[in-house]
Amino acid sequence: MKNQLIDILAENIQELEKEEIASALEIPKKTDMGDFAFPCFKLAKIYRKAPNMIAEDLTKQILEKNYDIFSKVENVGGYINFFFAKEQFAKQIMNTISAEDFGSSKVGEGKTICIDYSSPNVAKNFHVGHLRTTIIGNSLYKIYYTLGYHLERINHLGDWGTQFGKLIVAYKRWGSKEAVEKNGISELMKIYVKFHEEAEKDDSLNDEARAWFVKMEQGDEEALSIWQWFKDISLVEYKRIYNLLGMEFDHYTGESFYRDKTQDVVDKLNAKNLLVESEGAHIVPLDEYNMAPCLIMKKDGSSIYATRDLAALFYRKETYNFDKCIYVTGLEQKLHFAQVFKVIELLGYDWYDQLVHVPYGLVSMEGGKLSTRSGNVIYAEEILHESIQKIYEIIEEKNPDLEDKETVARQVGIGAILFNDLYNQRIKDVVFNWDKILNFDGETGPYVQYTYARCASVLRKAGDVVIPEDIDYNVLTDEVTMNLLKDITRFPDVVKDAADKYEPFMISRFAVSVAQHFNKFYHDCQINVEDEKIKMARLKVVSVTMKVIKDALALLGIECPEPVSYTHLRAHETLRH
Repeated sequence: MKNQLIDILAENIQELEKEEIASALEIPKKTDMGDFAFPCFKLAKIYRKAPNMIAEDLTKQILEKNYDIFSKVENVGGYINFFFAKEQFAKQIMNTISAEDFGSSKVGEGKTICIDYSSPNVAKNFHVGHLRTTIIGNSLYKIYYTLGYHLERINHLGDWGTQFGKLIVAYKRWGSKEAVEKNGISELMKIYVKFHEEAEKDDSLNDEARAWFVKMEQGDEEALSIWQWFKDISLVEYKRIYNLLGMEFDHYTGESFYRDKTQDVVDKLNAKNLLVESEGAHIVPLDEYNMAPCLIMKKDGSSIYATRDLAALFYRKETYNFDKCIYVTGLEQKLHFAQVFKVIELLGYDWYDQLVHVPYGLVSMEGGKLSTRSGNVIYAEEILHESIQKIYEIIEEKNPDLEDKETVARQVGIGAILFNDLYNQRIKDVVFNWDKILNFDGETGPYVQYTYARCASVLRKAGDVVIPEDIDYNVLTDEVTMNLLKDITRFPDVVKDAADKYEPFMISRFAVSVAQHFNKFYHDCQINVEDEKIKMARLKVVSVTMKVIKDALALLGIECPEPVSYTHLRAHETLRH
């Protein structure tokens, strides 16, 4: 009906294109101001009249043509307010949102997106800071996938660099094979912290570490053997966490994958006369772009992460021919990616504008930035398991006979963590606070999950009914139901906006809004009544709401627990515990 309205306006305002009309249309905040409003201020210059006079003239013109989709058209100030005929409006909404592919699109068909996210540093624990890139990246992957894009999910592991020289030195001085095999990555973390403590007293340790990394770059068998061992140990932990989160990657091509491809980067830069020697190192000067120089080779001839990122870009473009390459990393890497993208542009590649850095804010504990050097780390796996455990304890207390308690606790516990991260704009810093994350009352993941389960419970209680395609749409014309249906119709636009702005929080806010509107509908509109027309119409509303909530949560990486189990928790009462 919005499209019909756009056609009608285009017919009556020939000076504007349909795209201009569509972008100008507004949904009034108050329902008594119509279903849509069209502002006439932009027409003032065209018609050389006051906006309120233009609105009045256009309103009369539209009313004279007696379009049957409107119950009322009125002008207020410089706006034209449109009220749709409610029964027809309800019918069109229900037909739209009942479609199996509602919310999805083919806008990305034939296009490829490489998305680089998570990318933890090998031999270091997966901490809460890594959760943000992982959660945001996974959600963006799902959003783009539902829009029809082909995705390549890349985990660009931090598995190369001087830090491995430091770790080798630490292992040889203070570690043992037995301790590493017994304690795994926690032992590697322990000796890594030890290295930095000792290096503050003895700077020669840093020289020794650099020497070991040069050995790695030169293919030294012992150095690479120890490095590979560290990497294998780390991947076991990382994949265990990804499995817990229900996430997968198409490629684990970390920095080391590109170590034999960095010379090609150097050759390309030299061919364009972009590489300059500076104090023994080699850089690309970026002064005229108000940026620090991009370091390509260090004094000892070893590569740096910028070199490897450039090599990765050339590899990805050649291998996947991407239409867009997205990097989901912390805001502190903004300069790094600006430098790398600028170098691609200076090399003369026209696909530099297909490169996107999606930054996010920090995660901190009591205001302190997380650091693997000091050992002040909050481990992601501990957070996830503690959240699951707390939900499990609630189930044990309130409903000990619940079937499949472990699965429900995992779905709700993991969902709470994911939703908490994705509920605000990604650029905002997150102060990690257990009270906030485990507050299951209000605008939270468990609240939306519970609403889904409530929908399923209503359908289950209705018995083995088949909801007819042709329902009595007049039943759905009350304000509460219409508000719910109109809110649901936003879903395709919300998904597209979230993709355009790289903001999954738009999906989470939408999910909460739909849940709130549904719970108002559930409270005000009795569903399982004797009147079959009313019952079937309202059951159809429940059915489409349930599907949209599930689809929205899926875009956030959140599962919906089986309602037969979850409703027994009586979420509003018990999850407040």
